[in-house]
Amino acid sequence: MSFNVGLSGLYAANKSLDVTGNNIANVATTGFKSSRAEFADQYAQSIRGTSGTTATGSGVTTAAVSQQFTQGTLNTGTGRSLDLAINGNGFFMLSNNGEKLYTRAGAFHTDTNGYVIDESGNNLQGYSIDAEGNIATGVSSNLRVDSSNLAPKSTSLITIASNLNSSSTVPTVTTFDPSDASSYNDTYSTSIYDSQGNEHTLSQYFAKTDTNSWTMYSLIDGRSISTPTSTTADATKLTFNSAGALITSGTGAPDMTDSPNISLGTDGTFTINNWVPAASTTVGTTTTWGSNGAAANSSGISLNMLATTQTNSASGAITKTQDGYATGQITAMNVDASGKMFATYTNGESKVIGQVSLTNFANVQGLAPAGGTNWRETYASGVPVTGAPESGTLGSLTGQALEESNVDLTSELVNLIKAQSNYQANAKTISTESTIMQTTIQMT
Repeated sequence: MSFNVGLSGLYAANKSLDVTGNNIANVATTGFKSSRAEFADQYAQSIRGTSGTTATGSGVTTAAVSQQFTQGTLNTGTGRSLDLAINGNGFFMLSNNGEKLYTRAGAFHTDTNGYVIDESGNNLQGYSIDAEGNIATGVSSNLRVDSSNLAPKSTSLITIASNLNSSSTVPTVTTFDPSDASSYNDTYSTSIYDSQGNEHTLSQYFAKTDTNSWTMYSLIDGRSISTPTSTTADATKLTFNSAGALITSGTGAPDMTDSPNISLGTDGTFTINNWVPAASTTVGTTTTWGSNGAAANSSGISLNMLATTQTNSASGAITKTQDGYATGQITAMNVDASGKMFATYTNGESKVIGQVSLTNFANVQGLAPAGGTNWRETYASGVPVTGAPESGTLGSLTGQALEESNVDLTSELVNLIKAQSNYQANAKTISTESTIMQTTIQMT
């Protein structure tokens, strides 16, 4: 019996050496999770299923080699936008031609078709974007980076916050002329875009007409809004109360008035209508203006100037925003903590092009290793639960980062020494038993 006990000890020590050696070998493997050999003692059963009170045991057996799913250190600043690290619970879901694999190794890149894959060619799973630009959560698919140009968008909304100096005096020239600064007090310009992504300039000139009253003159590219061959500006009236706030509802004299191409809404905002995007053509010394073939936003351009004030401070625009843009080419991409993939374009715009999903299991110890730092679902692991990062118990993502192996090299080297000592001790048990047997044989 002692030979078998010692032999089982050798097997156990050898298993421990194998597990420890595998951990050490993968100390630099991204997303690797260390293993631990777990052992149990053995007792021979009697005929009636009891071992008795004097049983000495029949050795040791390997009960399990369990994975240690503790968090690995995050290596940040890798410089690759599709390097992803999980901080917390969860696994990346991969598709190997339909077979689902799970990993913590987040070194991804795109293939020739723009699909996000790992080094083995497995497709990263996540949520795509629908036609309206919304994330289609709940339906996992192969994530793809759309590298096509971002189509232009015509301007539909302009929001301006500005101030008009209350101490300004009425201009000396009463007839407005954009080329004569004596005919207005202040001016500022805003870039806007037509349906083809051509940039145009909305210029607004402000002339004080009376105490708390101003006239705003508007031109686009220095031309009339609806008639490029003309330079007649649209004139609208602005009135302020004693506190310097823009009056938008009627108390007394007209507060705000519209013009042929700039209408006033009931909410106090303007709408630029009938705009004909224009371009100039020069032949010899003659320059003519006409339509450039593009169109304006079909419902007009909303012009929100409700934040305009009149106070005793310098005139000028404070903040300006508009929602149009030219054609853009993708220049960069990043992934936020919730897994959303943002693409940035040459026109300064950015948009969500997908979302990485994470998957977790009720019993991660039940996952079966599949090689390549991947695992497979098993009956013991339970069914996969997939969702967006930072939802439920799922962790968050860190972009341009990788999760390093969770192997503690110092501990593994100590385990190596212990396993070696165990092996030597069990070998000594067998050697001693052999010596005793030889002694017994010689006695006969």
